[in-house]
Amino acid sequence: MNTNNAGGGPAAGKPVAIVTGGAKGIGAACCRELAKKGFRVGIHYRSSKAPAEQILAETGGDGFLIAADLADTDQVETMVKEIKERAGRVDVLVNNAAVSINNPMSAMQIDAFDAQRAPLRGTWYLTKRILRLFMLRSGTGRIINISSVVGHTGNAAQIPYTMEKAAIEAMTKSLAKELHGREILVNAVAPGFIDTDMTDELPEEIRESFASQIPLGRIGQPEEVAEVVGFLATGGSYITGSVIHVNGGMYGG
Repeated sequence: MNTNNAGGGPAAGKPVAIVTGGAKGIGAACCRELAKKGFRVGIHYRSSKAPAEQILAETGGDGFLIAADLADTDQVETMVKEIKERAGRVDVLVNNAAVSINNPMSAMQIDAFDAQRAPLRGTWYLTKRILRLFMLRSGTGRIINISSVVGHTGNAAQIPYTMEKAAIEAMTKSLAKELHGREILVNAVAPGFIDTDMTDELPEEIRESFASQIPLGRIGQPEEVAEVVGFLATGGSYITGSVIHVNGGMYGG
């Protein structure tokens, strides 16, 4: 597992945020937003090293990069150990990394379904380890899970992905109850149709069709999701176990 670090060791006293899938799209926007709010950001990526290095530079260079396949629990364990060595603390964990394998149920193979499921297990395991090593010991922290509107509405040819996002929200609500009485807040942010690499692959007529169904009349930007993540990372002290929708009015929850 290859890693990079700008600035060497931990930045003493500076709060630390870890963002999984932080190299692109919503994850990259979250890294930039959290850096603006004064966090030292640990940028996780699986294979997008060059984009991750660019985000590191954009966020001031005092963060660090961590490469890991979240589907591999051994790599997750190594990732957590490196976070401990490089930062010594985790104040905010943003579980953003996800996989989307699209195919109708009648055509999807079991291997593709399992490939979709594995990162969810990795998110669960990373959250467990971050909790035990950092947040439960400090007695405070914020866990922010990136869900999706399709976890509520469903979406054709995306059954495993919609299942994953619904499960992320179930984990959010259950973990918030498990942490009863502690100052560790667990929430989810459910974006709608956002301008990312995933949506860029869609034909323009489909993008326009989606946009026409949104009350605000346009596709959302990653930065608009990141604004909500930044709020949950620093404010909202009486919000936990909640799902906040960021979708331009296309779904109200």
